[in-house]
Amino acid sequence: MLRSLAAFAALAASVTLLSAPAAAAAPAEPAPTSTPSPGPVADDPSDPVRAAEYWLDGAGIRDAWKVTRGKGATIAVIDTGIGKPPLIFDDAVAGGTDVSGNGTADGRTPVGAVDRNHGTWVASLAAGRGNPDGTGMIGVAPEAKLLSISLGFGASAAVPFAEQVATAMRWAVDNGADVINLSFTTNTLDWDESWDEAFLYAYEKDVVVVVAAGNRGSGTSVIGAPATIPGVLTVGGVDQTGTASVEASTQGITIGVSAPSESLLGMSPDGELQKWNGTSGAAPIVAGVAALVRSAHPDLDAANVINRIIRTATSVPGMKGMPDALYGYGLLDAKNAVSASIPEVSSNPMGDLEEWIRVYRRAESDPEPQPEVTPVAVPPLPAAEPPTEAGSPLLPSPDSLRYGTLPLLAVTVPGILIGLGVTAAARRIRSARDRRTPTP
Repeated sequence: MLRSLAAFAALAASVTLLSAPAAAAAPAEPAPTSTPSPGPVADDPSDPVRAAEYWLDGAGIRDAWKVTRGKGATIAVIDTGIGKPPLIFDDAVAGGTDVSGNGTADGRTPVGAVDRNHGTWVASLAAGRGNPDGTGMIGVAPEAKLLSISLGFGASAAVPFAEQVATAMRWAVDNGADVINLSFTTNTLDWDESWDEAFLYAYEKDVVVVVAAGNRGSGTSVIGAPATIPGVLTVGGVDQTGTASVEASTQGITIGVSAPSESLLGMSPDGELQKWNGTSGAAPIVAGVAALVRSAHPDLDAANVINRIIRTATSVPGMKGMPDALYGYGLLDAKNAVSASIPEVSSNPMGDLEEWIRVYRRAESDPEPQPEVTPVAVPPLPAAEPPTEAGSPLLPSPDSLRYGTLPLLAVTVPGILIGLGVTAAARRIRSARDRRTPTP
């Protein structure tokens, strides 16, 4: 809750639960009355708790309830475990497990010394049932089912965190999750390679994965994994006016949609309401809407559920492109996500993890092309001359006579003759001069 937990070696980064208790006290939980409101799910907007859930009207959730309340959809909450407060989760939790090594087999015992309430708060926002008379806290998809998967952070876990997440993802998929909610960050862009296959497994089994973007107040200035994994629907946070939250959100190009992250409500395991902030709460609001869309459009695959949510989002003045680093594609609009006519897509608009793995993990890189080599015909070399018989090294050979002795004689003999002629001539000249010289 706006506090970084212990670093885990597998990811070399701190894991942070993206929430913080707000300073103000939550409205008192009224006692149930015996006169329920009409309709499949009782809802009394004048109840002070329901009135405090401003996102029910602000994000168009009450209007979406006219179409569906999430029946038939299942949301897996991979968190600290969904506790057992009275009423709010009656008949809601369809199963669970513990991957931390410290919880209970059903995943319903909160794990952790510090953030043990976190998973219960998250679940109450996603699919809390409310009181039978229409009062008290109610979730976004109050007829959806929940799966409780208790996860341990830092010292509260006997299993490495990366392994916990990979195991939890697969368990959620294998046990019927239509939507998976992850309200934590690792504060690092990269993630353990074991998550590649775990998240890809969820996509291949047609599961929508909703992830909190992170909070500046917890030291997350830029979104971290799992919000950076291609294909997840990353949720940024806004305040009651629809403005990007300074403390209870962060920024990044992978944000898909924004939802309320300030002055939220959450039910604690002991039955007490807590006011809290963070994209930990924005994410389950979007996960609840994803469950509404899956309930209203059971024929749509996960890619088109995500596409409906981001394409029907309300743009915010000042947004810089689509997606925007603060708002993604805009503010969550549950009514239009459920009811609007949206063209279908053939791929996940939030990215292709399989292609990312191929490019960056080099898991299935194409072989390097081999150059074509054309053989060249080379004519055979001429046959070698037969060897000659070896002669005496003291006697000249024909080659030495031809190329050594004869040229040497041709140069030396004329030179000697010329030298002798010159000498003889010089002697004759000297003798003649001597005869002409008179004797004294």
